[in-house]
Amino acid sequence: MQPNLFLRRVLMLDAASCLGMGALLVVGAGALAPLFGLDRSLLFGAGVALLPVGLFILWTGVRHTLMPWAVYLIVAGNLLWVLESLLVVRGAATTITALGTAFVLMQAAAVAGLSALEWFGIRRLRAAATRA
Repeated sequence: MQPNLFLRRVLMLDAASCLGMGALLVVGAGALAPLFGLDRSLLFGAGVALLPVGLFILWTGVRHTLMPWAVYLIVAGNLLWVLESLLVVRGAATTITALGTAFVLMQAAAVAGLSALEWFGIRRLRAAATRA
């Protein structure tokens, strides 16, 4: 698979997951809060934050030319999201439910995996450009 196509597919997956999770959290924050043992405003705010991020990732992935700086920014943002997720679990240790812990840690693991794939993809794309 071409490096360009690989990275674009990973970016599309990341954008779809951000937009989907953002919509879920915005619409379902009230219902999810008691199940997760997390504050409704935290879930709603995370959902609202994910929507423009998802649009930025989508915009980056569909551009005619991939911009390395944008991909590096996405990777850095994803890694910050993972760190923040771990801090949420730690900070809410007295209120978060087992389901909430599983939800936060599983989405953090998925985001970490996407970050690794994006990092691999941009490095591969830059290596191919260097060889050309």
